[in-house]
Parts: sequence; C-alpha cells; structure tokens
Amino acid sequence: MRFNRILLSTALVIVALVLQVCILARLHLPGAVPDLLLLTVLALALVYGHVGGALIGFGAGLLADLAPPADHAAGRYALVLCVVGYAAGLAKPELGRLNSVLRPMLVVAGAAIASTLLYAGVGALVGDTAARHVGLLSLLITAVIYDLMLAPFTVPFLIALARRAENDPLAEASKSGTSADVASGWLSSGTGLNIGDQRRNGLRIRAAKARMARAGRIKGVKRL
Repeated sequence: MRFNRILLSTALVIVALVLQVCILARLHLPGAVPDLLLLTVLALALVYGHVGGALIGFGAGLLADLAPPADHAAGRYALVLCVVGYAAGLAKPELGRLNSVLRPMLVVAGAAIASTLLYAGVGALVGDTAARHVGLLSLLITAVIYDLMLAPFTVPFLIALARRAENDPLAEASKSGTSADVASGWLSSGTGLNIGDQRRNGLRIRAAKARMARAGRIKGVKRL
C-alpha cells in the first residue's frame, strides 16, 4: 500500500475505534452495537480493492482486539475484519463508478451478517458461548439494521475522503460535474436529480438539431 493510503487508513481506523469504544458501545442498544469500525473497513475496501481491504481489516481488527475493554482473545476480530475486508474489496466498482446505491447497501448488509457469524463461529471454536446466551438471530437482525442506518452517514464521506487523498481523477471530475465517483453515486442515486439533468440535456440536443436542420434548409444543403 502507498504511504498516503496507510496514513489515511490508520487515522480513519483510530478515529472510528475511539468513537466505537467511547460512544457507540455505551448506547446500550438492544442486541448488537453499531459497528463504525466495520463500516470504515468496508468504505476503504470499496476504494482500495480486496488486498487493501484485507490489510486494513486485519489492522483495524487487531487494534479492536487490543483496545480496552476487549473481552475476547486477541486476533479474533482481526481475522473477521480481514476476511470481510477482502470480500468487500472484490465488490469494488469498475473504474470507481457507481450508479446505484444497491451495491454498497448489499455490501454493508452482507458484511454485518458475515462478521457476526464469523465472530460467533470463531468464538465457539475457542469456547466463547456468549452469542448463544444473547441470541444469534437477534444479533444478526440488529447488526444489519444498525449498520444500514449508520452507513449513509459514514460510508459516502469516507469513500470521498479516500479518493480525494489519492488524487483520483474520478474525484476531481466529480467536483467539476463531468463524472460521478462512488460517493456521488451513493448520494445522488434515486433522488431524481440525474433524471432532471438528462432531460435538460436531451432538450438542448433536440433544440440544437432543430437549428441545424433549419440552417440546412435555408442554405440549400442536401440532407441525407
């Protein structure tokens, strides 16, 4: 990984972990806890790909394993986030373009389910049966709900930040309005703004064609 990727990823993971431990873990919500660290790994994996996603996931999970008040074996969450980050990186859009919000939302939902199942499965292998007492089904449902609710407020911002730090030409083009990157696709899809722009562009094209046709008839130019 390049130095700017490592620097940005480290800063974002540390901030997400601090917010996770100091705020989200203290909300005492029923079932699971909103996983900001997982969403950070997913956002960076959608930009950097499967290799970057696996490395960032392993580092983020290892920090979470060592950060107090961790009550599980070190390396357990690192394994989970490494696998999830790798899988999420495989869903990276071609050329970074994303015209629908469906893909990242499916990635978030799938990652929430996979991380919960993997964490419980690894825990069962090492003798941790806490998931059985809480209820695995309730953990799955609440994890998906909480992460999907938190994702629109975090993932687009993190994706845009990662692209800007990379000096990505797609990010530069999106600022001038000539192209759309992952974050702009997330925010604008389904809002009707793109439809309105296309309609106005179509009207301009038809008007230009009509002017050219009139000019051709006046000047006696033969039209094919």
